[in-house]
Amino acid sequence: MHNCLPLMKSAILEKIRSDLRAQMERLTKAALDAHAAATDPGSKAEGKYDTRSLEASYLAAGQARQVDDLAEAVRIFETLVLPDFAMGDAIDVGALAEVELHGETCHLLLVPSAGGLIVEDQGKEITLLTPDSALYRKLLGMHVGESGSEPALLVIEVS
Repeated sequence: MHNCLPLMKSAILEKIRSDLRAQMERLTKAALDAHAAATDPGSKAEGKYDTRSLEASYLAAGQARQVDDLAEAVRIFETLVLPDFAMGDAIDVGALAEVELHGETCHLLLVPSAGGLIVEDQGKEITLLTPDSALYRKLLGMHVGESGSEPALLVIEVS
């Protein structure tokens, strides 16, 4: 076995929390700026085809929804505990898996939220997968040494 995975899950969790909080701060500022633009008297329509104010309000509403989603992810990760897995255990929620996917080695962390986020730990990129992901669902229940097709997948290590 490669034994690369005892990447410290607590350190990974801290990086995820930090990244999510930073994203939320940036997006909150952008949403406030968009709201200000939408309500600014200077963005009032100058004619029936001028849609600046309407576009700004749509943007502000979309960004506000994203802030809400990020706030929920931050809330989830503030209390999330990632269990340890032994080499013979089946992959489940909280597992950090090293897999070979289409010939490339990848590190994947199965979590309840923030899918697609990539964090770096000890020089390795770790991609967060959520239940919305087909790969997440495919990995559930797999064991080290097991392989699957579509996508071509081999589980190398789990922790």
